[in-house]
Amino acid sequence: MLNGNTLLITAGPTWEAIDPVRGITNHSSGKMGYALARSAAELGAQVILVSGPVCLPPPKGMETIAVSSALDMYQAVHRQLQEHSVDVFIGVAAVADYRPADIQPQKIKKSSDALTLRLVKNPDIVASVAALEHRRPYTVGFAAETEHLEAYARGKLENKKLDMIIANDVSREGTGFGSDSNHALLITAEHTLDSGHVSKSELAHKILQHIEHELRR
Repeated sequence: MLNGNTLLITAGPTWEAIDPVRGITNHSSGKMGYALARSAAELGAQVILVSGPVCLPPPKGMETIAVSSALDMYQAVHRQLQEHSVDVFIGVAAVADYRPADIQPQKIKKSSDALTLRLVKNPDIVASVAALEHRRPYTVGFAAETEHLEAYARGKLENKKLDMIIANDVSREGTGFGSDSNHALLITAEHTLDSGHVSKSELAHKILQHIEHELRR
């Protein structure tokens, strides 16, 4: 189905260092991104996976690039876009919106009852890919929300100029971060498809089928 297509996929969380032993991260396990990467390879695509720190073995049959921070992931994604003719970019990774402004070179010692960190905004990776004017791939984002699922996701679709967005309610029991199943909305400018409650591998196949259908159009 995806023979001849190159897919670039991000997965997992990012780790934003505070000092050599502490950092800011999130609950992303990487399972959804890895499921998409495996399914795409099984469907004949050439897959490049850029992964944040996860406890998952690298999928077989593809190049896996391990990164840590959001800046690392941003640089790795744009390096691959320069080096390869990428047909589809799928930003599954739960990239930290902010990072500490200053990383301390030594472990911060506990000295007072409060500690203030100054945070600065990270680059929006999926939006930066969607904004490319030269060799722009079909760009798919993910939206992890806890309320107003479709409305918030459609706002991101439009604001970031994405071709498709996959939205899931991470507050729903049995889906989202760390789970082996998910329930998502596959949203384009024209329509919304409800995946139903399915395994992440099943959802990956549905997403790729939907992308392939959109590419044919």
